[in-house]
Amino acid sequence: MFSWENPDDRVAIVQMNAQLRHAQLELLSAQCATHQLRLRYATEDVARYAEQDVLRKAIEAATSLHEYYGSIRKQIPGDASPQGTNPNLPDEHIWQAATRVLAYLEEQRERYSPRGNALSPAQKTAMRPFFSAGILDRTKIVESKGERVPDPTFYPDAKAMGFLRLPEITHMPSLTFIDLIVFNEGLNDRFLFHGLVHAVQFQILGAEKYAELFVRAFFRAGSHLMVPLEAHAFALDSRFTRNPADSFSVEDQVRLWIREGRY
Repeated sequence: MFSWENPDDRVAIVQMNAQLRHAQLELLSAQCATHQLRLRYATEDVARYAEQDVLRKAIEAATSLHEYYGSIRKQIPGDASPQGTNPNLPDEHIWQAATRVLAYLEEQRERYSPRGNALSPAQKTAMRPFFSAGILDRTKIVESKGERVPDPTFYPDAKAMGFLRLPEITHMPSLTFIDLIVFNEGLNDRFLFHGLVHAVQFQILGAEKYAELFVRAFFRAGSHLMVPLEAHAFALDSRFTRNPADSFSVEDQVRLWIREGRY
């Protein structure tokens, strides 16, 4: 058992949490990829036509992870993780929520803009096979260096209405505010790629439409990870991470999802 009083244990705890954050990011990518599979194919078809070796390995990995994290959850002191889904809201309330989300995006963009920097030549070189020059030139980045982006001020009101699984803004590696990416944690190519995917979505959809689609999907799914805008970003950054040499146009991918009505 670790003890915070032991200096060696403190070092190990810091290392453990760094590894946990990395594992969480990989799990989010897997969860989003699986969600897209679930949306498109019936479970009966997956069971019957999937490559059996690949399917078996996926099931074994998911089962093992579920058992491991389930055993940990039982030991968390006073764990009371909220369960359940979001309440149904009329269109009027959805529009009001989307308006507040849009205002938050614009406020944070205004707040961090004075600290925004252009992408470095090295960053542009790494991202150029996937993003247009316009996006790379227009998007600014901010490394918060210990400061965390605050949760929206409307969160208490939303939780009082029964929305308990709101996005944990302060724990996200990066946040994209229209054409500005703020990094809560260290900046690396994967986090930058993910943020730029959202910048492309904002550019093509417009900030108002982005906010509306996000809110509608969040109310429907009950989790921001299941919002197609977010799931698509995770799927594309996972594709990039697996093979950075395999270039593709993120803009084309976003436009395809728009045409297919997947957002």
